[in-house]
Parts: sequence; C-alpha cells; structure tokens
Amino acid sequence: MILDEQEQVLSYNGEVLIFQLSKTKHVEGAADKTMNLCVRRMAFNRDTKLFVQKSSGVFSMCASHLKVEIICCSCITDSRTGIVLPCILMKEKTRDNVVKYLLLLLHSSNQFEQSFHFTLDYELKEDIRLFTGPSVLWRHANKLFYVSSDTCTVLSAPVELSSVVWTGEIENEGTVVLGIRTACLSESEDEAEFSTSDRAIWGTEFFGYAIGAQKMLTGTCFMPHAYSRVVTSVCVCKNEILKKQLRISLVAITHKNQLIWFQDGLPKGVCELPYEKPCSVKTALTSSNDLLFIVSFASGNICVIQSRESLQVASKWQKVMSVLVDDFIGSGSEQLLLLFKDDSNTDVLSTFTITDLGEVNYTSGINCKPESPAAEGVQENGLLTVRALETRLQAGFTSVRELQQHLGLKKRVILASCRTLIDLVEERTHILPTAKEEGLVSLWDDVENPPRSLNKETSLASKVPEHFVEKLWQRVVGDSLVVGVELSDSFYLSLSDVSLSLVMDRDFSLISPIIKCRNKIIKLNKAFSALSVSSCQIEPPPKKMKWDLHSKSDQKKEFPKRCSSVQLDGAKTVTAVTSLSPLLAFHHVCCIVLLHAKKKKRQNNSLQASKKVTVCCGKILLSLEDISNEKYSIKMLRDNNFCTGSVEDILAVLAVSVRFSFQIVSSDYTLASVNSWLRGEMECTPFKECHDNIFCHKAGNMYGTVFNWTLKNPFEGVLILFCRNLTVLFQCLHSLTRVLPPNCDVKLLRSGSKGVLTEQLALALEKEMLALRSSFFSKESQAENSLPWRNEPGKKISDAPVASLLDSKEGVQQLRKKLQSEREESVLSMNQTVNGALYQEIALKIAEAQLSSDMIVWRLCKS
Repeated sequence: MILDEQEQVLSYNGEVLIFQLSKTKHVEGAADKTMNLCVRRMAFNRDTKLFVQKSSGVFSMCASHLKVEIICCSCITDSRTGIVLPCILMKEKTRDNVVKYLLLLLHSSNQFEQSFHFTLDYELKEDIRLFTGPSVLWRHANKLFYVSSDTCTVLSAPVELSSVVWTGEIENEGTVVLGIRTACLSESEDEAEFSTSDRAIWGTEFFGYAIGAQKMLTGTCFMPHAYSRVVTSVCVCKNEILKKQLRISLVAITHKNQLIWFQDGLPKGVCELPYEKPCSVKTALTSSNDLLFIVSFASGNICVIQSRESLQVASKWQKVMSVLVDDFIGSGSEQLLLLFKDDSNTDVLSTFTITDLGEVNYTSGINCKPESPAAEGVQENGLLTVRALETRLQAGFTSVRELQQHLGLKKRVILASCRTLIDLVEERTHILPTAKEEGLVSLWDDVENPPRSLNKETSLASKVPEHFVEKLWQRVVGDSLVVGVELSDSFYLSLSDVSLSLVMDRDFSLISPIIKCRNKIIKLNKAFSALSVSSCQIEPPPKKMKWDLHSKSDQKKEFPKRCSSVQLDGAKTVTAVTSLSPLLAFHHVCCIVLLHAKKKKRQNNSLQASKKVTVCCGKILLSLEDISNEKYSIKMLRDNNFCTGSVEDILAVLAVSVRFSFQIVSSDYTLASVNSWLRGEMECTPFKECHDNIFCHKAGNMYGTVFNWTLKNPFEGVLILFCRNLTVLFQCLHSLTRVLPPNCDVKLLRSGSKGVLTEQLALALEKEMLALRSSFFSKESQAENSLPWRNEPGKKISDAPVASLLDSKEGVQQLRKKLQSEREESVLSMNQTVNGALYQEIALKIAEAQLSSDMIVWRLCKS
C-alpha cells in the first residue's frame, strides 16, 4: 500500500494536533473511494522530553475522482456553545473545475463534525482566514467575501481592498477585518484638505470593517495611513474601551524588514528585523510577564523580539518548518514550540525546541540518562530561584518608584512652605493651595478663607517690638558669610531658643530658598573686659525623663541645654554662618534675616509658658562685585601694639571659629615663656576693646586665630584658642610645645576647670536641697487647708474628762464617737491631696534643680 500524505499541525490546550490526509490505492491501480483525515493528539512528557500520542481520530469521506487538500486550520470559537475548538478547512476539486469547500470541527472526543460547505467557481488563494462562528473569510479580485455557519451563503462586503492584514475580535464591535485599500476621497473634500491628508499623499488608507454590524471603522485608530504602503501583517495585542474611546495596541511588520509598535494609532517603537520578507507575526506571554513577538519569514526563518524597555531581537532560528505558541509543559504560561525541517525523519515532531527565552528550554535529541530526572529537579530549583529573584527585583523597582514619588511630593511641599514663609515675613497675603492642587488627600475640610489665619500669624509676628534689634551687619571670613544681629539691652526674651534664619528673597521653583546655616550667640560686656562665646556642648546621657522647662533659672542660664551660656547684661549678638560659594553662583543675592525666640508668659499664678515669635530684622545684599572689592572683609590692623578691628570684625572671627581650652601646668619652671611666645613668634596683639584677648597676625593658616591666656599662678594657666579648624589648632599646639618647659602637662578642658565646677556643684546641690525643703513646707499649710475634714461644723467635741464620760451610757456613746472621729481624721491626714497645678509646680521645681546638679556632675567627670 502506497500512501499519499499531507500534514498540518495545530496547538490546542497545550497539545499538538497533527492532521494527516491520506488516500489508499490498490496495487492493481484501482482507486479507492474513501479519503481519511486522521488526527493525532500529542502531549509533551517532561520526563522523557519527547512528545507522546494521547489519542487519535479519523474522519472519512468519499473521494471518487476528487482531489482533496487541507487549506488551513485554526482554533476558533463555536458560536453555539462559546467553546474554542479546532477548525479545519478542506477543499475538494472536481474535473469540471467546481471547487467544494468543507469546514470541520474537532471535539474533545476526537469526533469530527461537518459544520457547513459551500462551492465556488474559483480557488481560494489570497488572505484566507477562519474566525468565530465558524466562519471563513477571503479576498478575491480585490473584494472581501465571507461565509458563516449561520447563513451557509457566501456574502460580499461593500469594500474594495488590496490586502487583509488582520482579522479578530474588537470589544463592542465583534469580528473586525483590518485591511488596506485605495484612498477613497469624498467629493466634499477640497484641494486644501488633499494637501494635508495622508490618504491623498500616499494614495492608500487603512480601514476596519465590522462584519457583524456591517459598518466601517476609522483606520487611524489602528495606525496612520502613511504606513499603509509598507505594512504586510498586523497582530493586535490589546484592545479595550476607556472613557467611551477605543484604545488599541498592536504590532505590524513591513516589507522594509521592520517591526513597529503602535499605541492608540501612534508609533511608539521600531525594531529592525534580521531577515528579509517577513510573513506573519504572533505574540506569546511568558512566565516572567514578558510579551514576545514571533515573526515568521518566507525563507523558513524565525526571530523573537522582546518588548521590555525597547524592541530588540532576543533570538532567531533558521530552517523552521512551523512555530506554535501554547502552554506545552503545563506551567501556566506560554512557550514557543519550534518544529525544524528534518529530511532524514518523516515524523514532524522528530526535531523540536520548546523555549520561552528564559527558564524553559527543552530540545529534542538529548539522550535520556538515568540521572536526567535528578538533573531536571536541579534545573527546576534553579528556575524557581531565578523566578524569586525576579520577583524581589520587581518589588525593589516598585519601592524605588514609590520613594521617588514621595521625595518629589516632599520637595513640592517644602518649596510651597518656603514661599509661604517669605510672604509671611514680608506681610503679604498668601493663598494656600488646596490639597487637590498639591496632589494630596485632605484629612479635613479645606478652609474657605485660609489667608485669615495667615494674617493672624503675621500680626502676631509684627507685634514684637522692633527696637530689640540694634544693628544688622554682615562679614566675609574666608569661604564663610557671617550675618550678625545685635540685640538691645531691653531684650527680655529667652536666649535659650534664639536663632537666625536666612531666606532668599526671590522665587525659586527648583531649589529651597531657605539657606542652611549654623547659629552662635556671642556676648561682650559693657566694659569689654571679658569675652564669652556660647558653644554647643554634648548633653549627658539621659537618666530620667527631662521636663520641658519654659522658665530658665539662674543656674540654667549659666549651664544651658542649647548654646545659651550668655549673661543677660551687656550687648548680645546672634550670628548665622553659612557657606559663601553657593550664594555667589547667583551673582546677586538678597536675603531676609529672621530672628526666632521664645516669649515668656505667666500662667496659673506660678507656671511660665513660652510662645514662639519671629522678628524680621531686615535684608542683606550680596554680590560678586562686592566680594571682589573686599567690601565685607574683616580688617584687623595694628595701631600702637593694639588690634584696631571693629566689634563686628571681632564677632565675625569668633563666629567662624571653634573654642578650645587647655590647662597648662609646669611643676619645675614658670610659664613666662607662653606670654613671650604669643607676643613674639605668633605676632599677637590685644584687642583695643578687650585686652585679655589677642589676635594673631602671623601670615599663613594661623592668621586670625584669637588667644586668651590666663595665668592663675606662675606654674599654672589656662589657654583658650578660637581656631577656624583643627589643622590650625594642631599647628598652634605644635609651635607651643617647642617653647614650653620640660615635663609640662597640657590637658584639654572639655567642660571647664575642676575648681570652678566643684564650686558650682556645691551651689547646685545646696539649691536642690533648698528646693526640696521649700517645695514641701511652703505649701504644707495650703495643702492642709484644702483637706475636707478641716473646719467642718458640728465636728467639735467638748473636752470633758474621760472619767466623767464613763459614768453614763450617753457618755460612753459620746466617747466612742470621739474616738471614731479621731480615727477618721488620722486616716485622712495620711492621704492628703493637693490640686494638680500645685503638684505640677512642685515637680517642675524639683526636676529643674536635679537636672542642673546632674549636668554639673557629668561635666565634672568629663573634665
């Protein structure tokens, strides 16, 4: 028996269907009247890595004097049940040139069902498509024809076209045919429109035709008409209706060897194809959510294009007989099945590859050794690890995007706050944006007139008397800008929370107008006989919860918590130091100087509350031209062995300097060499206003260093240095050690001398003891008066002798009542209560005294 065979392959639910058409001929030459269409269901076995046959079926038909062929096969939706079934289009050609076409459906039981048939006087050759119904569509003589199982009659669409590039389902439109035709320009269009129309320029256009509704669709929602002359095939990836508009994403291949991605009718990406004459394109969605585009070429080559960040060729193969897309290994995602040409083997599944260009890769021809299952298990574990790592990477990308959005929102809020602050300082009305305008979710109802509260804040800031500020000045020291505000003697606000802010007086959309700076409070007494600079000291580790004391005692003023060791008498200056070079990038800068402080207020007859206030001290101007002319540079000149720098120059130098204190003790020799070293080698001269502090005029890094040398006795002294940085400090110490006597001890004083701290500790402990005693006894009478059993009427009992009370029954009852009353009074005296305000005042006073003594003890241990 000699077999004449024809084969077609189709993927369905992870299986490979092989359709084989054969007719039997007798040896004597007599033709049999039966033609068999056989189907084999092949499934992939992951253990043997081969396709094995699961089942088979046969459809027989009469084939006397007929030539039978398989035209095409595809998976379509049966309109009767909505189930997707394999569909095969057969052709029978007689000797009279009458062509009969038969459409078959294959069910899960391997039974074939003849859906319908139709006859034509010509053969189907161009753009044959199977779609829902089942239905058949084709192109002949530039006209579109179709027939379905409902009518079984060949119908013609009222369109002329040159090619069909896609057929499929579109939401709300049903089955749609996308084709290319000669541009149809209506008579109403004038010549001006011709010159700007793609259809007029290229002479062709895209069109869509809905078969069910029998209506035309606008082709530009798929792609521009300019591509109509080069596109050969299209694959619609996604289509949906959003806001009553059709949104379409598709890819198209051209005879220019390109793959182009279109989104809502506009090109979004392009990729050059590695081979010529592309025929068709289909898609596959892998386990890693990668969308792959599989392009087939006329030469039998295949290439796969990935669409992650950009379209690029991921892999390519040659001599491919067919490529199928389905879930062949049962992983829940799609893979590619490549069937290669093998002349040495008649089995169509003899040479194949299953891959998704990632974790799945099976190839025929591998010998199955006993250890293969174990090796496959190791491979699966590796694939699971890769999949977990990809998930973690995707989660990381999501976190980065969320962080970027958060930082962008934070930046917008900060800039809006800065603009509000500028308007507040300059007493301009600022309308706050709503939460919706800022892209935020409001947690409360938006205020209709937000400027009212803003005006209140402005009025509160303006109520602070402006005569607190005596002078505003600025100096340039090296690469630092020093802005100083001199406070008047009548400044009664708490200096523990005094600070300066510099705000750039211009509208910045990309940078914050708030200038980063550090604050320092400097005090010169009226006689200029001493100079002190506040320094931020490290607080001791917390041992107990610290109360927020709004009122500062005298002891707290001497040993503050935040840069506030400033006496309240004499001139006081607050300085702000910032980097100069970033400001010079703007060439000309105007800054608003704000003074922040806390204003004390009495409450509850004893407690002190504080309210933050802001004072606008004025504006400073800074330009590159002024810096070049040294307009704000410090000028420390020598005049009769004195340094004649102004007070502002002295304060500027101290503001940019760091204070260091050293105790120098010599057991064998006097320390007269220190004074000679300062006057001689260091070229120091005392300030004319403050003789105890001397200025270094020595050229080099040490220029501008301020010294204070105090000799307690000929063998012991304290040297205080105000240096710009640690390098200058080391240079000064290196020069000093060369002139000090031998066996001299130099010790860094971190918090002050031990003698002073010991005296201060004694005073602090004494104050703590007095606070404990006064807090208890001064309020004892007030607490007793508040007891409920005092001075109540009817409670007083006559002081009759006890013996006389025992003579009668009434007397015993009276004595019993008296004893009961005394017992109740005793119990109440053990549980005396005071009001909350009184107890809070006592606790605050005790905590304040204890914190002061604790801080001095810690500083004494550090010294």
